[in-house]
Amino acid sequence: MTATRAAFDARLVAAARTARAHAYAPYSHYRVGAAIMTRGGRIYRGCNVENASYGATICAERAAATAMVTAGHHDPVACAVVTAGAEPAAPCGICRQVLAEFARDMRLLLVSEDEAGKQTGHKSVRLSALLPFAFRLGD
Repeated sequence: MTATRAAFDARLVAAARTARAHAYAPYSHYRVGAAIMTRGGRIYRGCNVENASYGATICAERAAATAMVTAGHHDPVACAVVTAGAEPAAPCGICRQVLAEFARDMRLLLVSEDEAGKQTGHKSVRLSALLPFAFRLGD
């Protein structure tokens, strides 16, 4: 990995970590932070926001995508997701599809942390590997 890529990755994971601190998870207590980087290097953060009806809950990845679109951007190149636990967690199916709406493929940096904030796991995967047959109108 180049020094530039490592620096971008570090910025992206730090943004996701910051977003995770703002998660609203009174039901599951499972806080998630996500950050999306655009082709121009801008970073948009999101956290999960739970709701008593569960179906109204929004995932961190979708919150970050919404922030990106609200700012007028549609060109993500990478997304970091930070969760708790021994192993990193991948985005859910709905989030994979939402990310695929804007990029057929992108790097996903999946990071897990313990309660003290120490990194316990890290994976780098491609969105296309997690969602090889993304739905597209007109395909």
